[in-house]
Amino acid sequence: MSFASTYIEQRILFPRFINEAPHDKTGIITVIPSYGEDNIVRLLESLASAASPSCKVEVMVVVNAPGDASSEALEKNRITLKDIESWNLQENSCWFRLFSLEIKPGAIPGWGVGLARKTGMDEAVRRYHMINNPDGIILSLDADCRVETSYFSAVYDEFTNRKVRKACSIYFEHDLEGNEFPEEIYNHITLYELHLRYYYQGLKYSGYPWVYHTVGSAMAVKAHDYVMAGGMNRKQAGEDFYLIQKLITGGGYFSLNKTTVYPSPRPSFRVPFGTGAAISRLAEGDGENWMTYSVEAFEELRYFFSRADLFFECQENQISRLYHDIPEGIRLFIAEDIWISKITEIKRNTSALQSFRKRFFSWFNMFMIVRYLNTVHHGFYTKVPVDVAASELLTKIGFKESFSNARNLLHIYRRMEKES
Repeated sequence: MSFASTYIEQRILFPRFINEAPHDKTGIITVIPSYGEDNIVRLLESLASAASPSCKVEVMVVVNAPGDASSEALEKNRITLKDIESWNLQENSCWFRLFSLEIKPGAIPGWGVGLARKTGMDEAVRRYHMINNPDGIILSLDADCRVETSYFSAVYDEFTNRKVRKACSIYFEHDLEGNEFPEEIYNHITLYELHLRYYYQGLKYSGYPWVYHTVGSAMAVKAHDYVMAGGMNRKQAGEDFYLIQKLITGGGYFSLNKTTVYPSPRPSFRVPFGTGAAISRLAEGDGENWMTYSVEAFEELRYFFSRADLFFECQENQISRLYHDIPEGIRLFIAEDIWISKITEIKRNTSALQSFRKRFFSWFNMFMIVRYLNTVHHGFYTKVPVDVAASELLTKIGFKESFSNARNLLHIYRRMEKES
């Protein structure tokens, strides 16, 4: 029995899309959801310009649409399918194999990018199953991206040279200038990306042990570990966040900073949140700043997480007293009876500090952190402009320089990640 037999039987939603058998040396399959895209050829040219890795590569574009898709979006899908067909006819010397997976509108109720990404990643599992390659890499990308020339080779080398690697978030950068969009769009994406990187560094500052970006267009996972995590979920947005949280707790997750994905800064209303939706909201508002979480909230988390060892070492009759020593915002978020019950449960099921810490942070995980931050920023803390918060956090970390604007701050935050 292959590594994915049960998963294919129980979890995959569609029959086999691709009749052509995979090459037995296939080591990377790239999955790209595409709905109402204007120019799939730009992405294909970017991928074709990348260096080929030491394995065979497949690229699958999942051309899809919800049941209520507009006629304009459906026409763009038709053009995308035609462009892929033309590419395969004209670019027969291209070093990767290109496939299109067409999903008709309304194929499944509640269709969204989560189901589109799941469909492609499940098809990748099916193809790795055919050649019994559980270590085959599934790359997740978006149709509006470009990639650095080292994209495939960096991913393949990192996974194959270090067998403990199971899944990763890939470094990304949005274009901050150019002629494709109005200047205000580049200003908006600067603020939004600064927010993402400020949040990332805020989590690191807090002492949370599993800090990773959760961007569906910049991630990779081995087929076996994708299966073990239960595969992609069906959410209409945020599907990447939920899958990545499962992969992180399974171990072997890492940040790959040796190459770069370049997502588009374009506005979009196709999903309720994410980059496109954020840019749309900025464009509709005054556009001058993005309001983000206060540094004080991360300070609370920092103190709280620093007490984790004490929570393990204390006696059960001391748990209630320790509750009153944790920061007020966290007490506002967690009721005392829930606190006592959860810490008691974790203590009773762990015998060593390391196992306690793993269970503790598996409980107070990214889901909890986001809920905490949203809770305390409704009346307890006030959100602040992202450039103000980002500058304040750098000062906390130890930077002595002054920071003149959001773009300069973003370049500093980018450098911090690339060098980590």
